[in-house]
Amino acid sequence: MMEKAESEPKLYTRMRLWEFSDQYVIEPTDGSSGSSLSVSRIDGAMKLIDELPECGPVRVPKIRTIFGVIGVLKLVAGSYLFVVMERECVGSYLGHPIFKVSSFKILPCNHSLNNSQSEQKKVESEFAGLLNVAEKLSGLYFSYNVNLTLSAQRLHELGDESKRLPLWRQADPRFLWNNYLLETLVDNKLDPYMLPIVQGCFQHFQVAIDNDIADVTLIARRCTRRNGTRMWRRGADSDGYVANFVESEQILQMNGFTASFVQIRGSIPVLWEQIVDLTYKPKFDIRRAEEAPRIAERHFLDLRKTYKTVLAVDLVNKHGGEGRLCEIYGNSMQQVTGNDVSYLHFDFHRICGHVHFERLSLLYAQISDFLEKSGYCLLNEKNEKLKDQLGVVRTNCVDCLDRTNVTQSMIGRKLLEWKLRRIGVFSAEETIDDHPHLDEQFKILWANHGDEISIQYSGTPALKGDFVRHGQRTIEGILKDGWNALLRYYLNNFVDGSKQDAIDLLHGHYIVSVTRDMSAPTQGGGLESFASFPAALSIVLVGFFFSFMSLRQGPFQFRYLFYSLIWASLSIGVAALVKANGRMFCNRPRLHQPR
Repeated sequence: MMEKAESEPKLYTRMRLWEFSDQYVIEPTDGSSGSSLSVSRIDGAMKLIDELPECGPVRVPKIRTIFGVIGVLKLVAGSYLFVVMERECVGSYLGHPIFKVSSFKILPCNHSLNNSQSEQKKVESEFAGLLNVAEKLSGLYFSYNVNLTLSAQRLHELGDESKRLPLWRQADPRFLWNNYLLETLVDNKLDPYMLPIVQGCFQHFQVAIDNDIADVTLIARRCTRRNGTRMWRRGADSDGYVANFVESEQILQMNGFTASFVQIRGSIPVLWEQIVDLTYKPKFDIRRAEEAPRIAERHFLDLRKTYKTVLAVDLVNKHGGEGRLCEIYGNSMQQVTGNDVSYLHFDFHRICGHVHFERLSLLYAQISDFLEKSGYCLLNEKNEKLKDQLGVVRTNCVDCLDRTNVTQSMIGRKLLEWKLRRIGVFSAEETIDDHPHLDEQFKILWANHGDEISIQYSGTPALKGDFVRHGQRTIEGILKDGWNALLRYYLNNFVDGSKQDAIDLLHGHYIVSVTRDMSAPTQGGGLESFASFPAALSIVLVGFFFSFMSLRQGPFQFRYLFYSLIWASLSIGVAALVKANGRMFCNRPRLHQPR
């Protein structure tokens, strides 16, 4: 078992929240002797206090237990305090308990709005409305004792001085979900209150193998640099940061050994987008194609700093709508490969179709040499490093969800077998298939992993999850995929724009400015200012209904035919308007307007 990293000062693990009329007071109740934190409900100003305010018959505060302070967000006039209301222990990471945020609450500190102008109140209300969306975000995890943003290998490489730093200062900023929200607490030097949060997934199981117990953990860490929803965050930005970038770490702890293996996924690192327009599959739009090699080079340079060597496995189709993406990515990689970066295209749909995923063995045959050379991190019972992971496989499809998760689970399966052979649990020819309970638990582990990442990016569980979960495609799984595909269409077109705005606010990708936002730039003009898909659909349906009813009005008469044509023309006209301006009728982000 890895030695427990020490961090000073310790984080408060349980607190009492006092809600006075003019302030919130957060009092540590976990046996710590630290000062309480006072947060003004007028403007969010913070200070430490040694004594609680006096309570009386007029000044009776509401009291609740909380389990962490996530941070503070400043808007036009007020500030908003994020706190963990409920937590669930989901397992342990290298000997330390890991908690999932079951619910968090956003507490307004905006009493100063009472003296503000009506326009300021209106703009503040619009931004605050996005926080209602933020409260529904899922997949948030934390630990009071260990740096959850770092893999076991990177934790082991931390020096003693770094291990004594507060957890937030040890954290990899790529995976620190509340990095921006913590800035106010950093300014006020409130280390014991600053709870680092990771968004992603934490799955865990224990299983008996002969007379030994294997402890297997799978962690996903989502990057915040280009975070967002499926259709509103695609490809890369000009700095090479890509959408849906996720680091997945698979850890085996057994017989005193700790073995860690890391994989990564991320969108195709060129400038491209797929803006929703009410069509089922919007076209791919590649922007500034001449810059693609430079963007890809910046992306892989960043990866090499952390992961050393990189093998990029591209799973997109070589033909059809994805073909152009595949072509520009492949051409860009010709200028990037070498210097510890290699590229491999594997046309997943052409080779595996929709049911023959066992053909991934063809991919494994092509990457097994790289996997052997890059290896995995292995620590013994004395916390001595026996092996290093010297490289990483970077997998992508279009969404980096469904095909990617099937492929990563295959690679993870092979590496778990390697680890079990290395520590003497498996013989040379023994596989996970020889242990039905281990096989079942491993499949569930990766299926849940894929579902949780997919929900955070697309709003639905992963497609093709039945293969990961059961080892084969099933009729039930295919039907679920159809339903989830339709649900993704609905969410992408009519929900995710507001969700993207909320995410941009939380991560500081859009910083509220009083001078700019008081002019209400988020309001669209022209057709967009009044375009409403529900209203348009209602007009179309009503028009066709009255058109049909007019034709049913007794014997044929010209006036009924005329009325029917009028109603039908109205319906067809509105439908044509919606089709021609599909983007305007979707729920679009308003803070960062897409083209």
